[in-house]
Amino acid sequence: MKVFSTIQETTAYLGKLRNEGKSIGFVPTMGALHEGHLSLMRCAKKENDVLVVSIFVNPIQFNNAEDLKKYPRTLEGDIKKLETVQCNVLFAPDTDEMYPEKVDRQYDFGQLDKVMEGAFRPGHFNGVAIVVKKLFDIVQPDSAYFGEKDFQQLAIIKKLVEIENIPVQIVSCPIVREPDGLAMSSRNRLLNEKERKIAPFIYQTLQEAKRRRHHICANPLRQMIINRFEGNEHFRLEYFDIVDDKTLQPINAWNNEVGTVACVAVWLGDVRLIDNIRII
Repeated sequence: MKVFSTIQETTAYLGKLRNEGKSIGFVPTMGALHEGHLSLMRCAKKENDVLVVSIFVNPIQFNNAEDLKKYPRTLEGDIKKLETVQCNVLFAPDTDEMYPEKVDRQYDFGQLDKVMEGAFRPGHFNGVAIVVKKLFDIVQPDSAYFGEKDFQQLAIIKKLVEIENIPVQIVSCPIVREPDGLAMSSRNRLLNEKERKIAPFIYQTLQEAKRRRHHICANPLRQMIINRFEGNEHFRLEYFDIVDDKTLQPINAWNNEVGTVACVAVWLGDVRLIDNIRII
């Protein structure tokens, strides 16, 4: 595995591979790798000649300085995990390499970034879009792989590709869960032992929403699930919503012709967790 920390050496090496006719699959990450990340990489490896992974904790997508400070950084362990999936290239730059000058680009995603995560994390998706666009320019992948756990982010990236007319195929991959249902996340390692035992309540409640869909209209079901979270003293609910999977706008009635996803963000102790489940 080649490990690069500069844009110049990364683009030069990948340019040679591209000139040899090799296809490139790309998985951008912020490190603290887990099985969810590795599943994306295995898919990218299977479908392409070359697997490229980036590890960069992107400061401009954090609107909470404390959240950025405590985000896990585990590069040495991450490299060992990358070797298990036969990663070909790791691009691991520092902040100065990625942002030598102040970045002031502002994207217009319409209503996609105004709801859910966007409502509670102002500027977050603009920061995501900036770094993903830069990484795509550096790697120039044929395909890029993203997990469905960050469902809204996936929608934003698809819109970014459309806005910038980037010649890359965006491949979405299913959520990978722990045996007890908790969605795999780099943040899970920040949970203490007691919190980790409580955390599966999130997915259990989402499953309840999916089961109830056949018996309760959308708005009463939304309120029922909100009440479930607010009634659990261990959690602080930021949002729960049932949305159109294309527009991300709330739905008020079931329509089997419209893809529908239930999305949630909660605080468990000092750790913010998100999850989602497809309803239709």
